[in-house]
Amino acid sequence: MGLSPDAVAVVTAAASGIGEAIAQRLLERGASVVLGDLDAPRLAATAARLEGDHPGRVASVAGDAADADHVAALVAAAPGDVDLYVANAGVFRGFGLDAPESDWALGWDVNVMGQVRAARALVPGWVERGSGCFVSTASAAGLLTQLGSPTYSVTKHAAVGFAEWLAATYGDQGVQVCCLCPMGVRTDMLHEGETSDDAVGRLAMRSVVTAGATLSPLEVADALLVAIDTGTFFALPHPEVGTMYARKAADADHWISGMQRFRTSLEP
Repeated sequence: MGLSPDAVAVVTAAASGIGEAIAQRLLERGASVVLGDLDAPRLAATAARLEGDHPGRVASVAGDAADADHVAALVAAAPGDVDLYVANAGVFRGFGLDAPESDWALGWDVNVMGQVRAARALVPGWVERGSGCFVSTASAAGLLTQLGSPTYSVTKHAAVGFAEWLAATYGDQGVQVCCLCPMGVRTDMLHEGETSDDAVGRLAMRSVVTAGATLSPLEVADALLVAIDTGTFFALPHPEVGTMYARKAADADHWISGMQRFRTSLEP
């Protein structure tokens, strides 16, 4: 388990936030990294900054991480065989039971199918050579729930489920799978939720920032690399998520009633 110092990695949603932090930490360890992001200008700026600190080891390809052709382009841009793929792209859309079908479709496509398409592109080759690492950025919402947003909660649960399936199916064939499940992180997604025009959207983000500490993206990246190095399936930057998850499994009714009280405390 773990990565060699000169590993080749792909990180999606890497123009900012958690993805940028993971790319930075990988580069600091000696890896070569291909960055992907939908925001082409911001991606170019981030790639230029990282390239300045780590010349010759940064490439970038702008595009949609949920698109199979873009995944192929990221892999093709790598300087050699890809050792690590960090499926970090995600969307936080759709609040309440009336969330539009378009938000459900987008959440499913990016939060779940983007990871499926990436795994399809890489896992068979990793099995053949006997090594490779797939990281799913899922969120604590995938282990617990996301108040306010059924689309985010359901698709992140699906992302966790897919990562578990990958590990159960290929983990004994040289493919390491790590599922990253943070709570609040200081990113654009957090800011957008806190300033949303939608009252339910603001409640959703309040539930995140009041449930535990709000971490920096670099703290999340550090927790992920520890999990990869130790061969741990769940990377939990907020350790209390593991405790909450265990309590949920032990007594779902008690946990749900607690979430109801939590939701009520957040409502105006």
